[in-house]
Parts: sequence; C-alpha cells; structure tokens
Amino acid sequence: MQKYINFKVQMFKKGSKLFSITKGKCPRCHEGNFFKYGFTFNPTKITKLHDNCSECNLKYMIEPSFFYGAMYVNYGITVAISVFVFVLTKLAFDFELLQSFLAVIAALIVLAPVNLRLSRILWINMFVSYEGSEKAEN
Repeated sequence: MQKYINFKVQMFKKGSKLFSITKGKCPRCHEGNFFKYGFTFNPTKITKLHDNCSECNLKYMIEPSFFYGAMYVNYGITVAISVFVFVLTKLAFDFELLQSFLAVIAALIVLAPVNLRLSRILWINMFVSYEGSEKAEN
C-alpha cells in the first residue's frame, strides 16, 4: 500500500506531465499559469491563454495555428466521454436508446469547458518537456 501511495505522489509531483496538466501550469517550468482565467463556464474565457509564461517566458503559441492540433485531442476525449456515458446509461441504469443519447449530449455540454481546456494543455504537453526553473531561463 505504501508503494502505491508513493507511486501516486510521484505521478503528480512537480516535473511530471500530470502536474502541468492537472494544475494548468507551464509545461516547461511548471511555475507560470497556462490559462489566463481559472476554471469558468464563461465561453469567452474558457480557452484564453497567456501569450508567454510569466516565469520562463515560453511562448505558448509555438507556431501559427499551433492549437488546431488540439482539436484531435478534443475529438478523442469527446468520443471517450460519449462511449463511457452511453455504456454506463445502458448497462447500469437500463436507459432506452433515446434516453442514453440525451444523457451523452447533456454530458458533452456540461463537460465542454473541461474538454476544451484539457485538450489544449494536453496538446502543448506533447511538444514541450519539463526543464525546471534553472534550465528554462537559459
């Protein structure tokens, strides 16, 4: 049990991709905030990013239209949510087909802000590695 807890702590420790993703931090230094606003349902603020990291000055828009690739990540997350909710409602709650589809649509609408933010931070974490605060400044 102790090994499991240590492993879990290591997974979310600063320097891991999961730390950057779950905390919404810069993928290179894990200090600066990635998003301008905290979690919100305001559609104009959901995906607003800082231009650069406030700590290591990493430019978040690595190239023009960089975050178009996040649409593929978003699609994958959307499919996973849809399949999960559909199977859950059919098997666990014995919903009819129409009820299951309505539950999927409701889940996708409610989770849209999470999905949009998650897809962007996952996408940039695929391309930028952690360097620590000492190395990032060079």
